[in-house]
Amino acid sequence: MAAVDLKRVYPDYTATRDPALVTVPARPHLMVDGHGDPNTSPVYRDAVETLYPLAYALRAEIKRTTGDAYTVMPLEGLWWAEDMSTFTLGNKSDWLWTLLICLPDAVAKVPADDVVDRVTRDKGLRAAARIEQFGDGEAAQVLHVGPFAEEGPTIAGLHAFIEAQGMRFAGKHHEIYLSDLRRTAPEKLRTIIRQPGRRDVP
Repeated sequence: MAAVDLKRVYPDYTATRDPALVTVPARPHLMVDGHGDPNTSPVYRDAVETLYPLAYALRAEIKRTTGDAYTVMPLEGLWWAEDMSTFTLGNKSDWLWTLLICLPDAVAKVPADDVVDRVTRDKGLRAAARIEQFGDGEAAQVLHVGPFAEEGPTIAGLHAFIEAQGMRFAGKHHEIYLSDLRRTAPEKLRTIIRQPGRRDVP
């Protein structure tokens, strides 16, 4: 059986360099919370090194139980700060974040929490992971191509687009990392940048 690429099934995992509105429903996600600069924090590294083994273990359990085969979804990050001016200014040591990997609905058909507990224990994973429903709801998103350090103009354009729609920001800055960081040159990295927004109802 060919593995289903969920990025092609879920329309909100496709973006262009022109901002667009999307509505993202709640879906199950594997999540780890943390704090600090992702470039230097060992907590961030532990989170990444925890999520992938669990995601692959859950995929194996789902395939064994249901026969459903799928490709593991890309890493995503929610980013914010208690003082959002600190986040905007780039003081990364004050950043709060949640790393996550989207899971198929079929995860509800397996003892997922037991798999997470067993693999965490057997592999000595350092981060505390959980499975939780999450969706951005109404949002705007855009594709950024290039290094993370050069996201600024792309984000500014996305924010201007949201304001032009008569919307206000709601929710956390959301990034979806479509590229394999280990094998992709910085100038070719592809990242979906998403910002939830809301319209004020009179």
